[in-house]
Amino acid sequence: MRIAYVCADPGIPVYGTKGASVHIQDVAGELVRRGHEVEIHAVRLGEHPSADLASVPTWTYPLPVHCSDRERAQGMAASAIAEHLETDTPDLVWERYSLFSTVLARLADTRSVRGILEVNAPLIDEQREHRRLDDEQGALANLREQVRAAAATICVSEPVRAWVEERTGTRRAHTIPNGVDTTRITPVGEEDGRVVVTFVGTLKPWHGVEHLIEARRLAAAPWSLRIIGDGPQRPHLEESARRAGIEADFHGSVPPHDMPAHLEGTAIAVAPYPMPERAADHYFSPLKVYEYMAAGLPVVASSLGQIPDALDGCGVLVPPSDPAALARAIDSLAQDPARRAELGERARRLAVDRHSWSGVVTRALDLLGVRHA
Repeated sequence: MRIAYVCADPGIPVYGTKGASVHIQDVAGELVRRGHEVEIHAVRLGEHPSADLASVPTWTYPLPVHCSDRERAQGMAASAIAEHLETDTPDLVWERYSLFSTVLARLADTRSVRGILEVNAPLIDEQREHRRLDDEQGALANLREQVRAAAATICVSEPVRAWVEERTGTRRAHTIPNGVDTTRITPVGEEDGRVVVTFVGTLKPWHGVEHLIEARRLAAAPWSLRIIGDGPQRPHLEESARRAGIEADFHGSVPPHDMPAHLEGTAIAVAPYPMPERAADHYFSPLKVYEYMAAGLPVVASSLGQIPDALDGCGVLVPPSDPAALARAIDSLAQDPARRAELGERARRLAVDRHSWSGVVTRALDLLGVRHA
């Protein structure tokens, strides 16, 4: 089957290092492994091409430079994608939801192409609250049009599904959490002589890295801190660590295909998400947690959202925004290598059995009645 994966969101480079970029690469890679003819249509390409997608045709549609209205420019770029696909029509459109695209709906209406709409966040609310949204009614109309036309709308979490249903009135949305490529990320070994505690993610406030640095300051057991990722908080976090007398190894952003090498040597992985202002604000599906599990690592994570169900006994849950509890949990594991090994083995089994991208893609295609290997 010929599948066009579409991402018209200018904030997501296909071959980037952020979680959304990893998501695109892993879904496309899984479809390729199944023998489908995959092509990618996106507004941004990114700077870290994935070797396993080297043969996948990729088209980019940059925002028109002559258009000063960014929202209108996004709509124009999406229209260019739709025009291309109307001329060279695929069998299926798999589109990552973005605010000003109706590619899937156009192909459904003009070419009777089936489509999967993948909704990863309540983007209208995000854009209004954290950035700028001028044409909210237009964005809402686009969402409703896309959901109407989609043969299947898949959402990464129950809060996202509830948001889609509330905004569109549909009762045909489905919850399918994120996954992990268990062939790309495999079990890693601990470093000899020290316990390395690793965080992976963008250095922004909603990841809670400041609580991890404070936990290291409060820790009673010896462990080393490794932080993989970059973002606007990095200078502040580095300064906080320096002032606290903590030696933290900041690796910067890492391309997805290099992540296994950077996880090597880790003994414990952490996801210290802070307490959101509202419970519904923790709506995402934690890619980093699934990657930790695939690497066979015991996980210490905040007890929020999907995390308790995802870990299911292969990690330690702590209250969010509680550095002292985080420190105690890490200290306990740091002093118990047998417990770390037990949790890590269980984590790997769960990642393979329940959280692989293979399972995610199977569930999505099943909704369309598509035969698969």
